[in-house]
Amino acid sequence: MTQRFTGVHWMLATPFNDDESIDLNSIENLVSEARSSGCEGVVALGVTGEAARMTDEERIAVAKKVIHSAGTLPVTLGATGAGTKATVDYCVQAQEIGAAAVMVSAPSMGKPNLDSLLIHYERIAESIDIPIVVQDYPQTSGVQMPPAFFGRVVENIPKAHYLKLEDPPTPTKITAIKDVIGDKMSIFGGLGGVFLLDELRRGSSGAMTGFAYPEVLVAICNHMYAGETSAAESIFRTNLPAFLFEFQEGIGVAIRKQSLFERGLIKSPRVRHPGPQITNSTKTELIELLTSVGLR
Repeated sequence: MTQRFTGVHWMLATPFNDDESIDLNSIENLVSEARSSGCEGVVALGVTGEAARMTDEERIAVAKKVIHSAGTLPVTLGATGAGTKATVDYCVQAQEIGAAAVMVSAPSMGKPNLDSLLIHYERIAESIDIPIVVQDYPQTSGVQMPPAFFGRVVENIPKAHYLKLEDPPTPTKITAIKDVIGDKMSIFGGLGGVFLLDELRRGSSGAMTGFAYPEVLVAICNHMYAGETSAAESIFRTNLPAFLFEFQEGIGVAIRKQSLFERGLIKSPRVRHPGPQITNSTKTELIELLTSVGLR
């Protein structure tokens, strides 16, 4: 078996200037932060990266900049499209640009059909040589993937090496999936790190999420890998208020970008319209919270 991803693969926000044009220069700062924090890889063009608010030309520009900045650090590119043809095209393009893997969520379906979804992933696998990260995120896709579905995935699609699990309660679902497939897919948590500790206890391989302080995620994972459960628990509990605050539904990306701005990693916290901007009251609460937990 080839060496599988482990650890933290940091989900990159896409930095925009105040006029909503892409700030390519700040991408270098984000990738450098991932590397210095001990991340094992980065992920671009996901929901955190506001990929749905970009043109195809902008997606290519961001992908090329991330891969150029990453050097030997593996880059996973989000490649979810509205249909199978578009998704296959995104995946082929990602491979040509130099991605180490592609991340694909279920396409929106008027009436979700798991047989059609399996064919969707099979066609992707037939088109590329790099691994697939199956993203289970029903809050955005509207498609539920039961544990038994992943048994069909590993049986029919050897390139589906990874699962990014974002269907809470994620710890419970990790166990249910592993009961079906064992270790045939490496499972990564997301959802801002809110469930990271219990996900690792249940056998996850790490995290693919964009919490603005990746060094915290890395420290939790490393302590758990070393069997230092008490140290991991202490770091997790200290930072849980920050995880929860950043993960607020609807404004999470704006909060995350404000934190990245406060850290000097991006030049503007702008979220592309119609995404919401952070309010002054929320900004004040964020700074007070980050100070109280020692992140600022």
